[in-house]
Amino acid sequence: MSLYFHLRAVPPPALRNSATWFRRLFADDWTTVRERIGRHREEVLDKGYLHHAVLYAGGPPHRAPDGPRAHVVVGGRPVSAPEPELPPFLVLTAAQAHRVAEYLAEADFERLWRQSREELLRPYGVPEAEREIRGAFASAHRDLTAFYARTAQCGDAVVKWLLVPDASPSAPAASPTDPGPSPSDPAAGPP
Repeated sequence: MSLYFHLRAVPPPALRNSATWFRRLFADDWTTVRERIGRHREEVLDKGYLHHAVLYAGGPPHRAPDGPRAHVVVGGRPVSAPEPELPPFLVLTAAQAHRVAEYLAEADFERLWRQSREELLRPYGVPEAEREIRGAFASAHRDLTAFYARTAQCGDAVVKWLLVPDASPSAPAASPTDPGPSPSDPAAGPP
């Protein structure tokens, strides 16, 4: 089963406080999703999205307190999904998204990598793959930085959701891009 964690920019006046509305927000086909990704209006992380959260916010017991570092990937106000078995939506206000954009603009990827390197490499158990794994995280960092910069420039909020295809019948079934090996899938080997 493929899991994709979506981050979507939404103008604040368009936001609705409705789980059904949020669900429809993520029901587009992958052609539409890819188009939004190209314009930095949406970003998608694979099932290893929690590893990306560790890059920014750290892992237990050294997790960053609530704030921009913790909001990059999994932060936000939870809104329950219409189906209780599905994960909640996460909503960042426009102000929170702006603070995340400022944090990412100043963040030093090399420093983030050094601080979380050991924990991020642990699932792979292949030290010689570090260069490729690090490259995949650096690429995702650039994509997230561009996404949040564009979102802040537009004054938009961010809605996030983990799409679980088997439990989400209207969710897209294919990948947004050629997935290739994933830095979050140890069974796939190095990226």
